[in-house]
Amino acid sequence: MDLFVTALPALGQAWAMILQPAVLGYLVLGVVMGLAVGVFPGLGGIAGLSLLLPFMFGMDPVLGLALMVGMVAVVPTSDTFASVLMGIPGSSASQATVLDGFPLAKKGQAARALSAAFTSSLFGGLVGAAFLTLFIVVARPLVLAFGLPEMLMISILGLSMVAVLAGRVALKGLAAAGLGMLIGTIGEADAGGSLRMATYDIPYLTDGLQLVIVGLGIFAVPEIVSLLRQDRAIAKNAELGAGWGDGVRDWVANKWLSLRCSLIGVVVGVIPGLGGSVVDWIAYGHAVQTTKDKSNFGKGEIRGVVGPESSNNAKEGGGLVPTLLFGIPGSGSMAIFIGAIALLGSGDIEVGPSMLRDNLDITYSIVWLLALANVVGTLLCIAASGGIARLTTIRFTYLAPFLFMLISFAAFQSGQNFEDILALFAIGLIGIFLRRFDWSRPAFLIGFVLSNPVEKFSNQAFQIASFRFRDSFEAGMQYIFSPIVIVLLIITVVSVVLGLRQAKSIMAEGDVQAGSKRAPLVFLMVLLAYVVAALINANMIPDYNMTDKIVPLVVGGITLAAVLIVLVQMLLRPETDSIFADKEMAGEDADAPYGLWSTLAWFAGLIAATYVLGFILALLGFLVSFLRVRAQAGWPKTLILTAAGIALMCVMAGALNRDFPPGLLQDVTDLPWPMN
Repeated sequence: MDLFVTALPALGQAWAMILQPAVLGYLVLGVVMGLAVGVFPGLGGIAGLSLLLPFMFGMDPVLGLALMVGMVAVVPTSDTFASVLMGIPGSSASQATVLDGFPLAKKGQAARALSAAFTSSLFGGLVGAAFLTLFIVVARPLVLAFGLPEMLMISILGLSMVAVLAGRVALKGLAAAGLGMLIGTIGEADAGGSLRMATYDIPYLTDGLQLVIVGLGIFAVPEIVSLLRQDRAIAKNAELGAGWGDGVRDWVANKWLSLRCSLIGVVVGVIPGLGGSVVDWIAYGHAVQTTKDKSNFGKGEIRGVVGPESSNNAKEGGGLVPTLLFGIPGSGSMAIFIGAIALLGSGDIEVGPSMLRDNLDITYSIVWLLALANVVGTLLCIAASGGIARLTTIRFTYLAPFLFMLISFAAFQSGQNFEDILALFAIGLIGIFLRRFDWSRPAFLIGFVLSNPVEKFSNQAFQIASFRFRDSFEAGMQYIFSPIVIVLLIITVVSVVLGLRQAKSIMAEGDVQAGSKRAPLVFLMVLLAYVVAALINANMIPDYNMTDKIVPLVVGGITLAAVLIVLVQMLLRPETDSIFADKEMAGEDADAPYGLWSTLAWFAGLIAATYVLGFILALLGFLVSFLRVRAQAGWPKTLILTAAGIALMCVMAGALNRDFPPGLLQDVTDLPWPMN
């Protein structure tokens, strides 16, 4: 009771602190900066907060917090633009939105999808702020109750969403998730340092692949290439359709789904280390499971937008609970947030229990700022959605070179290596063929995202459980099967059973027609070869590093079994069966006027030129040649668009203090910025 007596005055003091004009001004500035960062695919809150760090030294704490919270709160809202309009996940928190948001844009309903997403984001953000208000004092026992077995079960719950997103052939979805997990284990193992599917002769692989690269490669590259081949606007009829009013009405019709998904976002956000990479998939799975007619998912179902967008904003409020209560970052952006708070004022503010004890008013000011930032950000996004949605009516050939430019720049920023761009191209190829043959790309991405948490939590839980079992069998069982674990296990089993029943009606890649046996079989054999190679590689790890080999062996074994069963089914079934789905046999890709390889050659040309000339000089040649040859634009339009693209890259690099990928030319000569 004493805690609440202390908390209520602090809430009032916090409200008085943030209603000052200067604080509100900094909040709006942070929101605008967050909108600008979120619109560009692959940047996200980490890049935005990194931009703010240099300005945090000695800044008034409330002003600094207003600037940072404004940005953190709105990035999960503004990254929806790229997901809906271009089919490119704006960040890891908006990957599930692509599945139904982008098909709506293709139907000419971009404004409706965006406004429904923004309204859901606003509601989710407010739910997150309300949760943070209520639990900032009482959440400590809840967070401390989650040990390693509970963290492992949450990760497995995320993996269970694969059952919902597996598609018409459940085994193909399972194999795709397994492939994603195997690719997620590439590099040095965290526990024993063993190399898996990597070598020190190629240092880049030892650190593994970054989520930004895999997310862009699996979703962005295939969609850009597909639309570029069709040479038309994203929306076929170049109509925006219903405005923001219809999107708001869609949210009202699905308000209870939005509430449930917001609570999912809050709960997952509270658990450190999971955050945005998994919460939207759990929410999407819940939206599917609670919908009677599931046939429209993957084709433009508005519930597939409302669910994930409600959860990814709510998780920001949940993520601040472990951040503020214990100083444990719930995500990468929260880690930077903690570092920035230490720079504010005289440097005496420290997140954790001491912040609740000594700076409760500042703690609650973060809560109110989070709520206000969601309102301001959503209003700005809704106001701009009609205008920005008009991007879908522009001939895609004029957008594609700039999207190639942006995703290449975003991929390079993940590790500052030229190999980042090569990895983007390679993962993009995998994404293209997964899309073509109707293998679940969401399942692949879920597997990749959760490969590290599953391995880390299972290894650590196993080590602790082995010590408990030495004490007594009962102690070991109590550790593994805590009440929270049992509840999560039941939820996971129910999710898998319901998901497998519903998966056949959910077509993430659309209604893909069956084709001939040859191409799907060749792709399956390539997957089989990689899985076998990964298994052999894992088996070569010495037994004294068992923790490094057990997860790749188990995952590889399950994936191998799934692939072999699919192979047998392919050999026995007729080529009209859905297992031989191939987008090149019928539909938009089959009727496209341009071929796959000639279209990919443009992207490959940009990468090759970057290796020789550096990014800016290569981009200059790429934009001019693409716009003149492929888009057949006149010289005035070509030069104007090229200058605009180069200027945009320079402004982004300068503002974010980022470098461009260098080439061989930069090694032999000293060129001025931005060509150096």
